[in-house]
Amino acid sequence: MPTIAISGASGKLGGATLSALLAHNLIPASSIIALTSSPPNSSTFAALAATAPGLQVRHASFEDLPSFEQALHGADRFFLVSTPHIQLDFDRLVQDDEKKEKKWVEVPDGQGRERHHRTAIDAAVKAGVKHIFYSSLAFAYSPPARSGKRTSKAAVMRAHLRTEAYLARLRDEGTLENVTVIREGLYAESWPLYLGYFAPDGDGDDGRREVEVPLAGDGRASWTAIRDLGVANAVVLAAAESGEFGNRMFYLSTRARTAKSMAEMAGLVGAARGRGISVRVVGRREHERYYVEERGLDAAAVRWWASTYEALEEGECEVDDGMLEELLGRVGVKPEGVEEVVRRMVKG
Repeated sequence: MPTIAISGASGKLGGATLSALLAHNLIPASSIIALTSSPPNSSTFAALAATAPGLQVRHASFEDLPSFEQALHGADRFFLVSTPHIQLDFDRLVQDDEKKEKKWVEVPDGQGRERHHRTAIDAAVKAGVKHIFYSSLAFAYSPPARSGKRTSKAAVMRAHLRTEAYLARLRDEGTLENVTVIREGLYAESWPLYLGYFAPDGDGDDGRREVEVPLAGDGRASWTAIRDLGVANAVVLAAAESGEFGNRMFYLSTRARTAKSMAEMAGLVGAARGRGISVRVVGRREHERYYVEERGLDAAAVRWWASTYEALEEGECEVDDGMLEELLGRVGVKPEGVEEVVRRMVKG
């Protein structure tokens, strides 16, 4: 029985994958290493250890390669869940001496979130892990009818693409034996972030019956429930022995026929809350001004996130792939619709 290590096992995607492995009896708890950045004396660590008898819980820090290597000791497969430290990806405001003013510059390759990912990957190589599975993101989708690879307009995808390239290089060099890149569908539970940092509980509406959300742009996305992603990931990890998913990149997402734009998502939220909610496309400059000056949000964070809407408009997140449904079907699970997720989040 292979041993599987999961990073971020106390987080959303890592936790959902761990739960699915156990709930569907795909891998014995004793063959799973649950990695967490929380220290051994923390409540998070203790709660994770109590998940199932025999589960191995280990501390691993993206800032400490030796500790990560030690945590991966004995693992055959490693599911690397991308780091949540998005601030590493934010553009930086630097002084332009020639123009005597400050300007925004893109974070250099190797200094964004991919720095954390490379630490984990290098640790896995040193620990002798045979197969790395990486949780990328479902941007840059191209229909099968189109040829060639697609880049992304979304800054949120930058670190993922850099990590994918690093993994590919190590594989091509022979340093890594097997690499699987899983482009996880946009979390259905993340709609508040895309809908202008919306508050599902209505906080901030000031009792208004009509709420208008200004956004830089709009486009349809194939929203996917975190639970379903966890189940599909678990099936992939457990089936890896067959070689079915070795050295591949694929999408896990609901189908394009169920995709929803932000305007449509606003309608779903409004219906669940019993009040009118609409989207007004204002362009990127006004989007950034509004959320920084009127909402008081961090300029670097807003600027980084605003590019997401350009990607939506390009159709990067309108995925049409049956892999998710097929994998869920193997364990008798049906995908949860985004409508159900919205109702659950709004109504509690």
